[in-house]
Amino acid sequence: MAEGPDTLLKFPCRFPIKVMGEAHPELLEAVHASIARHVADPDSVSVTQRASSGGNYMGVTITLTAVSQEQLDALYRDLGQCARVRMVL
Repeated sequence: MAEGPDTLLKFPCRFPIKVMGEAHPELLEAVHASIARHVADPDSVSVTQRASSGGNYMGVTITLTAVSQEQLDALYRDLGQCARVRMVL
């Protein structure tokens, strides 16, 4: 696919998404559920996590092969709707 008019990215491309939220199992469940809904090959996705120094929050980095800007936009929206998520970058 070629780059779209509203993006500087060339698809497909590897793309990291950072999610910050409450350190709770529901956060990781929501991340994995979002990946399953928006990524055709979930096995190609890398997910790493890191707890905050106080242990109250968790940072999750999702690295995926994005195929379109629409896919990224939908994934960002879906992740942002989780009650445990505080920020998606």
